[in-house]
Amino acid sequence: MFVKICGLSSMDAIEAATSAGADAIGFVFSSSIRQVTPNQALKLCRNVPPEILRVAVMLRPTKDEWVAVRDTFVPDWLQTDAADFGILSVPVSCAPLPVYRTEQSPPQGWPRQLLFEGSTSGSGETADWEKAKAIASSTRLILAGGLTVSNVTDAISHVRPWGVDVSSGVESQPGHKDPAKIRAFVARAMETS
Repeated sequence: MFVKICGLSSMDAIEAATSAGADAIGFVFSSSIRQVTPNQALKLCRNVPPEILRVAVMLRPTKDEWVAVRDTFVPDWLQTDAADFGILSVPVSCAPLPVYRTEQSPPQGWPRQLLFEGSTSGSGETADWEKAKAIASSTRLILAGGLTVSNVTDAISHVRPWGVDVSSGVESQPGHKDPAKIRAFVARAMETS
């Protein structure tokens, strides 16, 4: 099971995620209580092992905002709404992770890999697991939206996603990651798969 911990902004949280076995860590570059700058993210990743994917999480970025993140932080993946990729120049070295929300469907079929979540990113709103299950049968789906230590087992068992992504579900208060919750979430996701 692929596990991504998103919205990281402290060394303690990053250490908890990487030592627990998370496959990817996400940094939010859009307006949010979890927002970091490209320079902050770069510094936070200084000691992250190279096998851990670094994900730039953006929402409707301008070309200039994306270029600043791309050139300073140099992410492995770019996570943003599917429609955003039409205006952005994403290098081959940076894999796209298009975001689809519960109420969306692509006009021409699902991409090879996607993140599926509730209507509002980082809000803790649960995604439609039935729709996610149908999509997961034909693509690499990373399930996000409302996941916590207490429901990730049920989510994985029901949806059968390729991966899971959590942000607010491992916080002690909005915007503050709890290392113990991060470790527990990663362990639960790994033991369920």
